[in-house]
Amino acid sequence: MTERTPLLHYRLSCSVNEAEVARQVAGGFEQERGSQRASARRRQSDQRGPRLTTFFGVVIPTLLSMFSVVVFLRIGFVVGQAGLYQGIIMFIVAYIIISMTVLSVCAISTNGALDAGGAYYMISRALGPEFGGSIGIMFFFANVCGSALFVLGLVESIMDTFGISPDNISADSTHVLPRSYWWELLYATGILLLCLLVCMVGANIYARATFIIFLIVIIVLATVFISFFAVKPTSVPVPFNGSSVFANFTGFKLSTLQGNLMPHYVVDYTTGAMMSFATVFAVMFNGCTGIMAGSNMSGDLKNPSYSIPRGTITAVVFTYIIYNLLCIMVACTCDRLLLQNDYSFMRDINVWHPIVTIGIYSSTISAAMSNLIGASRILYALARDDLFGKVLSPATKTSSSGNPWVAVLISWFLVQLVLFSGKLNTIAGIVTIFFLLVYAAVDLACLALEWASAPNFRPTFRFFTWHTCLLGIVGCVVMMFLINPIYASASIAFMLLLLLVIHYMSPTSSWGYISQALIFHQVRKYLLMLDVRKEHVKFWRPQVLLMVANPRSCMELISFINDIKKSGLYVLGHVELGDLGTLPSDPLQPLYDSWLMLVDKLNIKAFVNLTLAGSVRQGVQHLLCISGLGGMRPNTLVLGFYDDCIPQEEHLDTSSSMDTSVSGFSPEDGEELQMNFPPLRTTTEGKALSGFEYVSILSDAVKMLKNIILARYFSNFDRKLVLAQKSGLYIDIWPLNLMRPDSSNYVDTSSLFLLQLGCILNMVRTWRHAKLRLFLCVEVGRVNEGPKEKLKQLLAKLRIKASIEMVPWDSVVALHWHKQLPDANQEEEEEEEGDFVNSFPSNAMRISDEYLKAVNALILEHSSAPAVRFLYLPRPPADTSLYPTYLHHLDLMTRGLGPTLLIHGLSPVTSTDL
Repeated sequence: MTERTPLLHYRLSCSVNEAEVARQVAGGFEQERGSQRASARRRQSDQRGPRLTTFFGVVIPTLLSMFSVVVFLRIGFVVGQAGLYQGIIMFIVAYIIISMTVLSVCAISTNGALDAGGAYYMISRALGPEFGGSIGIMFFFANVCGSALFVLGLVESIMDTFGISPDNISADSTHVLPRSYWWELLYATGILLLCLLVCMVGANIYARATFIIFLIVIIVLATVFISFFAVKPTSVPVPFNGSSVFANFTGFKLSTLQGNLMPHYVVDYTTGAMMSFATVFAVMFNGCTGIMAGSNMSGDLKNPSYSIPRGTITAVVFTYIIYNLLCIMVACTCDRLLLQNDYSFMRDINVWHPIVTIGIYSSTISAAMSNLIGASRILYALARDDLFGKVLSPATKTSSSGNPWVAVLISWFLVQLVLFSGKLNTIAGIVTIFFLLVYAAVDLACLALEWASAPNFRPTFRFFTWHTCLLGIVGCVVMMFLINPIYASASIAFMLLLLLVIHYMSPTSSWGYISQALIFHQVRKYLLMLDVRKEHVKFWRPQVLLMVANPRSCMELISFINDIKKSGLYVLGHVELGDLGTLPSDPLQPLYDSWLMLVDKLNIKAFVNLTLAGSVRQGVQHLLCISGLGGMRPNTLVLGFYDDCIPQEEHLDTSSSMDTSVSGFSPEDGEELQMNFPPLRTTTEGKALSGFEYVSILSDAVKMLKNIILARYFSNFDRKLVLAQKSGLYIDIWPLNLMRPDSSNYVDTSSLFLLQLGCILNMVRTWRHAKLRLFLCVEVGRVNEGPKEKLKQLLAKLRIKASIEMVPWDSVVALHWHKQLPDANQEEEEEEEGDFVNSFPSNAMRISDEYLKAVNALILEHSSAPAVRFLYLPRPPADTSLYPTYLHHLDLMTRGLGPTLLIHGLSPVTSTDL
């Protein structure tokens, strides 16, 4: 009776296309080593080892992967169901898809020296450890399942030939092997042990047998072609509708060809499922993959950059021609009944029937062995790259000859576990999807390198564009979902999960991150598109430059300012005093890593900008001019308050501003980070800048049209404790210039700036439960009149939710007139200076200490224990001789108030329009 191979065999063969993944063996997935000595040893080993040519290293592995058992078991199925026309169209579409990936492989392989590792090496070194590790794990599981897949496929094929029929135990002399679940598991275990022995001895045994296996496949294929001409027309018994009928091998006849031209989809006799264009195409496509086998030999090639593109393209073109010739010959010689009901018809019409069986057996066991070897090498490479820490560390152990025997044992054990599933129809689909996902990742790697426009991406193979890469990705993804949408979705989700795990767990690698190159490329383009001439007040946001003298004393302030930036630019600035002309090297370069580590540990979104200058004032001017790019430049300068307080150490290991669960911060990290910054100033040491220079910085900022914020008492601010309050958390805003009691203007630019910053802080997720309170200072007789209603209307238009507190301050204002008013000429001079209301009075004697102390007491009386206060900061005086008085008055007004921001705004920040 004619032997039959069920449709399972072609689904099993969906991963046979990767049979030569074991070619990774000879290269051993040799990747970058951690030290120069290890790299030197590897190079010496490579020089001593065999170096393969294009034919033996690329063409043969790729041909075996793309042919294998597929060519013997699938061609009749395709032509019988889809017809010759649609069959040829299917091959054209399939080869267009894989050709796009071939172009990507060729481009990456010719972009510099390619080390051993094949697809995993290319993906990981191009896309970084996250993609490389996640794809590597999936490649490993695909090879494990693929090895089990081929072992069970071989067992089932053997059972078809030599197994005892379950219906008739005395069938004939050739059917002698008992068959049941446990017997078949025993046969599979024996075959797997044979593969294990070969892998434990070494990869050379399999590598030497590659050419022999290739010759067997070519000889079998040659007999198939000869049989179409040499075998006379014959009839073959096939099952049809529950009975046995005879189908015809007619030889070359026009009528046979005409009957096979058009599609005729019927129920598959092995599965009982109705076939369609999509299902046939999915089955057929499995025979067109396997293109990575040659690149996986990169470690053993004499010249990978030369051999991989030429060898891969040669193999792809050759297999395409063979597949189409077979389709034409089958369509011309076999009637449709034979093609649809006997998928193993090539054995039935061959000049010597057993030779096709020999070809199937040899290629299948070769595929099983190569997948086992490939899985062990992938595991060894992943373990050596240390992407998963100690979890995979045992897999790095090797024998004296360099064979990773522990990785082989682990892979063998996992394959043995998969064998217990018995039948692997479902495994076959997901294995193919895993390999397609690897191909898509190669296309993605090439696409990312092309889009990043990295100057060092200069492949000598130029027959590709980003369009071909994108088409390859789309083709692979479409095929994944065409084969099985559930498995495709699950595999993508699994890859993303692995990507996140590796991103947060693996150490920083030296491979480079393609994401950084892409981000740089895109940010540059968008910065050029960000036109400052198109800015509008509706889209205004704070872009802050915070000057930091020593991070040890301002952890809380750094974190607080991060809360009010509202997705705007945030720059930490620092001025190092010195003259580069007298120094041997730039002292700032070693400091950047410490500052960037500080940003990471505080879990803030900020940039770092350091400068070297002869004075702090010059340094701040530098930073205000050079910080940012294009439309992203600081519009607000934040300084700590200038007073006589000694800086207090804020220990990093206890800082409440850090979210340890997010930043991964530990006390040891804090101690190490503290050592990177100088100790704080003591009582015996002088300040780096004088009060005059400090006010000069404020004046410079005003001239440069920058908003100013002065922060006081934030060394006592405990952000974590404050935000833990469930009730009674207030943000207090005093929008009136308390140093100009003769003015009642509370809606000028600076006042609105205070309201905007208070509202922004209240919009932050961690501050949403806080309540805004506005304090309006009025005369006693007008407490319940117009100003409050006008302010309510303004807040409604600005969409700011806040309560308004009326504060009578008649007694405080009475202390204002300590001296006589300035004459008209003085007032006229002040008006010519710009903003009369916002400016500090030129006649400093107008403001008495008693008045300022009364203002301070008024604030403390009506604004009890808020989280933070926002006060109006008057403009620095134009007369430089008044700078000390200006600072003195600010000190008196804010003394003992707790965390306070003194704010002076110059830019319009609010809009009532839609």
